[in-house]
Amino acid sequence: MTPDEIRAHLQGLQARDLPSHGGRTLAYVYDSGLAEADVIGREALSMFADSNGLDPTAFPSLLAMENDVVAMAGGLVDAPAGYVGSVTSGGTESVLLAVLAARDGAGAAYSTASMVLPTTAHAAFHKAAHYFGVEPILVDVEPTTFRANPDAMAAAIRDDTVLVVGSAPSYAHGVIDPIAELGALAAERGIRCHVDACIGGWVLPHLDGVAPWSFTVPGVTSISVDLHKYAYTPKGVSVLLHRDSSLRRGHFFAAANWPGYTMLNSTMQSTKSGGPLAAAWAVTRAIGIEGYAALARTARDATLAIAEGADGIPGLRVVVEPDSTLLAVATDESCDVFTIADEMLARGWYVQPQMSFRGMPPTLHLTLSAATAPSVPEFLKALGESVEAARAAGPAAVDPGLAQAAAALDPKALSDNDFNGLLALAGLASADGSLALPERMAPINALLDVAPPALREGMLLAFLDRLSRPS
Repeated sequence: MTPDEIRAHLQGLQARDLPSHGGRTLAYVYDSGLAEADVIGREALSMFADSNGLDPTAFPSLLAMENDVVAMAGGLVDAPAGYVGSVTSGGTESVLLAVLAARDGAGAAYSTASMVLPTTAHAAFHKAAHYFGVEPILVDVEPTTFRANPDAMAAAIRDDTVLVVGSAPSYAHGVIDPIAELGALAAERGIRCHVDACIGGWVLPHLDGVAPWSFTVPGVTSISVDLHKYAYTPKGVSVLLHRDSSLRRGHFFAAANWPGYTMLNSTMQSTKSGGPLAAAWAVTRAIGIEGYAALARTARDATLAIAEGADGIPGLRVVVEPDSTLLAVATDESCDVFTIADEMLARGWYVQPQMSFRGMPPTLHLTLSAATAPSVPEFLKALGESVEAARAAGPAAVDPGLAQAAAALDPKALSDNDFNGLLALAGLASADGSLALPERMAPINALLDVAPPALREGMLLAFLDRLSRPS
C-alpha cells in the first residue's frame, strides 16, 4: 500500500470510532477544547515515540521529564518532603503497583494478604487482587451517599490486611470517600491507605469546599493520579505517588540472575515508549496550573448545570450530588437508562450505562470535560428528548424465563459451545459463534443487568475472545 492508501484506510477505520474531541463523548476520552495543547502534545508524542524508558541512563531526557511530571502531580496533591513517584501507563497500572507495593511491603510476616475496599472502588483493585493474590474484602457503602463506611471497613480489617482503599472521587457515582477517617483507621492499624484519585487528582485541587483527600490527611501513604484524564494529555499516562521512598520499593523490580543485561524496572513495563511521557510533559507545560484551574472550574460548572437540568426532566433523578466532574443519573419505572443511552447515541452523544449492583440502581454515567461546557443546553435538549422517547417505548423487557435460566448457570462449568449459545441468546452473536452486534444495545444491556456478575463476566469474556480473533 502507498502512504496515501494507508492514510485513507486509517481514516476509514477511525470513522467508525466515537469522536475523541468535541465534547460529545462523555466516557473514555477527555477534551480540554484547547487546540494548541492538543497539537503540542501530538508533536511531543511523535518526537519521542522511539525513545525507550527501559534505561533512564540511555535516555536521560525521559528521566528529566518524568521527574518534572511527578513534581507537578506532587504539588497538586500536597505531597510532603521526601515523597516519590513513578509514571505509569494508566490508572490501572498505578493501582496494580500500589497493591503490589503494599503486599510486598508487608514482608514475610504474612502467608496471605487482603485489602479492604468499599464496593465502589474501581475494578482495577479487583484486577490487582486477581494478579497478586491479595484478597479483596468488599464493604458496602452508605446507601444514600454512596460513600465508604469507615466503621464497617474497620470491622472488616483482618490480621493479614495490608491496604485500605478510598476514592477521590469514585468513578461510578462521582463522590469522595471519607478519606480523613480512612487514613486515621489505616494509621491506627499500622497498614497502608491508598487514595484512588486517578479521575479527580487534576481537578479537586482547583475546587472549593472539597473534603480532605490528599497527602494532607495523616495515614494516606499513596495516591494515584491520571494525566490522560483531566490533565488532558494523550493516552496513556498516570502517576503513582508514595509518601516516602521506602513505600515504593515493593513495586521496583530487578533481575540479574541471567546472562543478559540486569533488568531494572520501576513499573510493570520494561520497554516503554517515551512518547506518552513526553506528550504529558508538553501538554502540562502548555496549559499550566492556572490553565488547569480554569478548565476544572469550567467542567465542574457544566456538571452542576447538567445535574440541575437532569433533575428537572420527568423520569430522571441525580443519584447523589456530585463532588467533582462525574455524574450518575437514574430513572423511575417509566423508562430505563439503557434505552436512554441508545437514544442519546442516535442524537450524537455517547453516555455510559452502568449496571445495577448490590441494591444500587442502574445509572447513566456522565464524565464532563471542559470541551462539553459550551454544549450543555444542546446536551440537555437531547437528554430530554431521549428520556421522552424511552418513556414512550417503556423499559426494555427481559424474558423472565431467560433471566431465570441465566441466573442458574455456572459460567465456570460452561463449554465454548455453551458460550456460543449464550452469546446468541443475548443477541451478541449468531448460533455459530460469529459476532452480530445490533445497533441498539438496550435489550442486551437489560439482560446483562439481570445476570449475576460472574455470569456477566463470563459472557463478556467470551464475547471479547471472539471479538479479538484475526479475520
